[in-house]
Amino acid sequence: MSCSLVEFCRLQELKAVRDLLFQSQRPEPAAEKNPTADNDLSWDTSDWESAWDGGNSKEEESAPATTVDDESPGQSEPWLQDCVVSLSPCSDLLVVAREQKAVFLSAKWRTDDNGREEMTLAVSWTGTLSAEEGECVSSVIAIPLASQKRSSTGRPDWTCVVVGFTSGYVRFYTESGVLLLSQLLHEDPVLRLKCRTYEIPRHPGVTEQHEELSILYPAALVTIDGFSLFQALRACRNQVARVFATKPSGNAAAAGSDVVPPPPLAYKKWGLQEMDAVVDHSSVGIMTLCVFDQMKNASNLGGFNASVKGSPPAMSQYVTVGSGPYTGFYYAIEGSSQPLLSHVALAVASKLTSALFSAASGWLGWNKNKNEEEPAPKQKPKVEPATPLGIRFGLPDSRRHGESICLSPCNTLAGVTDDFGRVTLLDLARGIAIRMWKGYRDAQLGWLQVQEERADRDFSPSASLPRRHALFLIIYAPRRGILEVWAMQRGPRVGAFTVGKHCRLLYAGYRLMGVNSVTSQGWQLQTQQVCLLDPGSGALRTVNIPFHLALSDKKSEQAKDMHLVKRLTTMLKSRDVDPDTLESEAKSVLLEIKHPATKKQALESLLSNKNIPISCLTNVTCALNDSLKLQAAEEVDASLLQLCSSQLKLLRLYSDIQQLQSAADSEAASANQDSLEEVQDELTRVLPTLQRYAQLTSKPSVSFAQDSPDMPLPVQAFLSQMECTEDGEVKVVHKSDTEWNQLGNFMFWGCLCGRSSLHKVCNTLEEAGISPQQLLFLLLSMWLRREKEVLQKPLETVRNLHALLVALSNMKGALEDSWDPQSISPWWQQVRCRCIQSHYSAAALLAALVAQHAAKASITSRADSKLQSEWEAVSLELEQWLVCVRQLEDVLVLQTLLMVSSPQGTTGGAVSQCSIKTLLEGGAGGVADSVSKWVFRQSLAPERLKEILQRKESDALKEEQEQGEGGKAEPEKAADQEDADNTTELLLAVCQRFPYSLSPDLLFAHCSWEYVVQWNKDPEESGFLSWAVEHVKMLSSPHIQLGICTMMWSTFIVKRLSAAAFLMEKVGKAPKDRLCRRDVGMGDKAMTSFLGCCVQLLQILMEADSAMEEVPVPELSVEEVWSGADGPASIAELALEQRGVHYPLVQHHCLLASLLHTAMTFSLKVKPLGLFDSKGKNAFFRDLTTIQLMPSGEMDPSLILLRQEFLLRVLTGWVQAVDEASGPASAPSSAPLPSSGPAADWWPSLCLELGSLLQVNPDILRRHLVCELYNQGLDPRAEQVMLEVEDKDVLGSQLLVLTGQRLSYCLLHSQNQTQAAMELLARLPPTLCTWLKAMDPSELRCPLLPLPQTSRLVGRLIEMLPENHAQYSLALHLLEAVDVLATDD
Repeated sequence: MSCSLVEFCRLQELKAVRDLLFQSQRPEPAAEKNPTADNDLSWDTSDWESAWDGGNSKEEESAPATTVDDESPGQSEPWLQDCVVSLSPCSDLLVVAREQKAVFLSAKWRTDDNGREEMTLAVSWTGTLSAEEGECVSSVIAIPLASQKRSSTGRPDWTCVVVGFTSGYVRFYTESGVLLLSQLLHEDPVLRLKCRTYEIPRHPGVTEQHEELSILYPAALVTIDGFSLFQALRACRNQVARVFATKPSGNAAAAGSDVVPPPPLAYKKWGLQEMDAVVDHSSVGIMTLCVFDQMKNASNLGGFNASVKGSPPAMSQYVTVGSGPYTGFYYAIEGSSQPLLSHVALAVASKLTSALFSAASGWLGWNKNKNEEEPAPKQKPKVEPATPLGIRFGLPDSRRHGESICLSPCNTLAGVTDDFGRVTLLDLARGIAIRMWKGYRDAQLGWLQVQEERADRDFSPSASLPRRHALFLIIYAPRRGILEVWAMQRGPRVGAFTVGKHCRLLYAGYRLMGVNSVTSQGWQLQTQQVCLLDPGSGALRTVNIPFHLALSDKKSEQAKDMHLVKRLTTMLKSRDVDPDTLESEAKSVLLEIKHPATKKQALESLLSNKNIPISCLTNVTCALNDSLKLQAAEEVDASLLQLCSSQLKLLRLYSDIQQLQSAADSEAASANQDSLEEVQDELTRVLPTLQRYAQLTSKPSVSFAQDSPDMPLPVQAFLSQMECTEDGEVKVVHKSDTEWNQLGNFMFWGCLCGRSSLHKVCNTLEEAGISPQQLLFLLLSMWLRREKEVLQKPLETVRNLHALLVALSNMKGALEDSWDPQSISPWWQQVRCRCIQSHYSAAALLAALVAQHAAKASITSRADSKLQSEWEAVSLELEQWLVCVRQLEDVLVLQTLLMVSSPQGTTGGAVSQCSIKTLLEGGAGGVADSVSKWVFRQSLAPERLKEILQRKESDALKEEQEQGEGGKAEPEKAADQEDADNTTELLLAVCQRFPYSLSPDLLFAHCSWEYVVQWNKDPEESGFLSWAVEHVKMLSSPHIQLGICTMMWSTFIVKRLSAAAFLMEKVGKAPKDRLCRRDVGMGDKAMTSFLGCCVQLLQILMEADSAMEEVPVPELSVEEVWSGADGPASIAELALEQRGVHYPLVQHHCLLASLLHTAMTFSLKVKPLGLFDSKGKNAFFRDLTTIQLMPSGEMDPSLILLRQEFLLRVLTGWVQAVDEASGPASAPSSAPLPSSGPAADWWPSLCLELGSLLQVNPDILRRHLVCELYNQGLDPRAEQVMLEVEDKDVLGSQLLVLTGQRLSYCLLHSQNQTQAAMELLARLPPTLCTWLKAMDPSELRCPLLPLPQTSRLVGRLIEMLPENHAQYSLALHLLEAVDVLATDD
């Protein structure tokens, strides 16, 4: 493995970046100039983000456009060399600047054409950075700042862009171009910005370095303390965020006036002396000299009599490059100069005027009106003088001029470039040049520190010591277009790459600012140390260097081995290599590798390749194994030898099985014709059910070719699932079920199909040392998963399975000779466990039948050779098989029913897979629960389900009668009594298999619970709750009925009912759809149906409570073979455990539910809780099993009046609904009324029942109903109700007015008045005529009725009114007038 150049990111819109930065060098049409554009005061987010300055904008526009030729530098190829570029160490922000302009590119993730996620850098901000006249950008660095949150894992919180200008200013920006602060620390141009961040010391003696930002000027060096800079930047950023948070609300002026001053910057300013010119620098950090160096320096500086201090002083070392001398070394003793404090010039305005768009500070980028006067020139801040710092020593070379210096990560070495095209390596501790490279003009340098891999460290003798680090120098020579990697300090060149001639090598030399020894614990921040930016393709690439390239001498063998491994890997990836060539090359590579661990790695990569044939793998592994055996024992690695021998054994086993599976066996079909009559009889008995099951499972489905079980097993998959122990045994490694089934299919499917000799296969596997238990597990797994193929040829596959089971049972270690007769055989128990756990019911049943026969034969043969006293074990083992087979038959019938497809459009989820294990874990109600889910999916009506269950009981009675008559012929109902409805027959068969688990009450209880659960998931489906109540009605046991109703009420109903009651109480009427959905969770129509179901449920609950004393508690039981069920209790068992209810409280809630249902049905205005007193209100929505204080005695008359008015409105609404439902008035009584809805025939009786419970006089309700029916023109219905009225006198007076209104309409208000009517009106008595004129026929809803009906009504009036009644004579006059009118018509 060697060096590699890996692309990890790509720049987008690189051409747009170039055009933006070199825009001033291209001609611009005069039409694009708009001098009035800056006068617009429109607020735009891009204005403040871009940080354009109004003054400079005006200045740029007033300047004439510069016109250049097409070959201008801006458009030439090496444009990136003319720019200042900085990449964040986290690779999430790239800054490219030139002159006054800059472009920020931020990281974004996108999906490429292959669906892979890749990182790109896209333009996120562009703008002008300069704020002073004539200044340009001279240096840029992007510093990521650490997050202060405790939950942070080391990612940067944000990135600060530090920009140095030729004016001497240093400005700090956010990623979005917002200026945070600006500092003028020296009035000369900024030459270079560099940063040092915290690094964890690798060794105890290394001095811990502090964070700092260093700024180089031509004759001064400023170092800003990292901690104070970090705090100041945080404060400025928080202040900016506060200003912009208040900007939309217009409170920017207030925010500006409340500026919190950030802490001052602590910095040191050194005047670099005794050096002609300085162009670059490196701040090495604090160092402490040893005693000898301290004495040497004291003698050199102070002479022979110089005094030496007791402890060496701490010094900060600075190295500069330039001229006169070529390299200078400066040392500043700590404490010799006090740090200066500079007040941070906040970029946020101290005060903002009320006019939000007036620019007070200029950094926001708000454009000024050009008509305004220019502001007074800014006064520059005071600049502190520098502390002189003399040069300690240097490397004098009068003709050589240094160009750049690059400090290594360990702070001990530095690379320097000069104008002679040399690269010099400096030892900073000794101050000498230790190496020089020539021929690297305009070179760019970077460092890469590589950590030793943990795996390599584990094999070394010094594994307990810390991992080593290797240092490499990266040199990019743009003149030659080459990138080289050199090992330090005197190592060779370990890598070289041909790259473009216009690239930029980006080396930060720092990481995350704001980190210390405490917060850095546990962080795993991934940063790129060196990146190469190619402007041609926009690719960002990093250099990967393996650690072993730094090793030399004896360790060079490992590098050679890794090179050989790489050569082998490259060859394996190539698909055009001939197998023979590949085999010879692989042999030579494996034999040539020296290191055992590397040889093992190469062998494993060879064995894991999917394109190599088995013969090639066998030959290569055999050659390596032979070469290892020829070596001396002490020189051979034991683990490598074990790997070779084990893999060679597995490869030969794979080849043997493959040959046996491909070779046809003519004896396989005839050699296994022993006594299988018993199994065939059992198979014939269950064959109809198997055929029905196979029809349901053979539906077409989507599958992938690579998932097909018929796909050949690759040798790599075989090797990954098998392993050899040191004892020579072969074990199967259990991975995923799919791989397990592929392995079983590879070994045994040919035997089951009769294509290969099963005895040879079993002998081969036994000789390989695979345990029979694992082989049995593989066989059963494959058999169960290939259920569809097994059911296509059941007789043949069953015969072969029996032979395989017998062969595996005869293997050594399968059946123990010391088997205790009183216990279960572990071998056959393994088969039972697989059948019990399997969801493949048909295959499990066939396997159980075969295993039962094989076990019986094996136990019988053992019993014949032993004493007679051991026959008890035979019955115990066979009893287990009898129970298992019976259970599997039950599961098969149940699974067949559950697989019946549901009708189109129904819900209920996927088909549930059942097995013996799931049914046992499901408890006593597991079967009923599965069937109830199936009933829900089938949308089987409760009445239909009841018919099917009754048919089952009648069939059972017929069976008993036939058996009583002595007929012993077994009924073959599946063949003789085939019904057209197969679903019904399947359900009947399941019920017969589970007579107790699927008893009617148990099934109805589970169905009701399933429906109410599904309704709770989707309350809009009101039919689900209605059918749940219907299922509860079907229950014959009042004990179960009461428990089910109580559980449904407390779990699902009471919360929604209380929400509906409170909502109606709040709005004072039947709520609209929106309010119902908001508070109750369902629409208004669904809520009406829900309230009706609540009434029915509470009525069932009251009836069940009344009937409980007369009926004994039912006893629930399960079938004998399913008595071992150990799981949750069934719904019926839980229902029987419920406590009794308080009947008056249930009635109280039923009354409320009826009132709510009535109000919603007829859309009435009512406050339902207002119809009850305080006791009644407090009793609502309490636990039905508790005794509450109920209303008693006489009720408040005003409350009774409210109740009466409500019931009267209900009757009025019902009469109107009946009139609409009855059709034309000519035959109102001919149409029958519906059984539900507002026109149902039971509403009057319900109102009377409610009236009796609410203490309302029922006679008032009847009289009102009679009057409303006559008012609506429904005279026949009114006459039926009239018979039940007790107070005839009052009713007669009410009907007399109604009759007068009818006659008044005929005589006075009808549009077609006849001559006879006019004459009659003239002959009427004056009192009657006056009375008729006083009547208001508009109160009649149906005034136009046949006269015979009115005549009949008057006749009834005379019958009801006594002769001494005050209005009796008036009734006689009315009768006479009506008769005259009827005679005239």
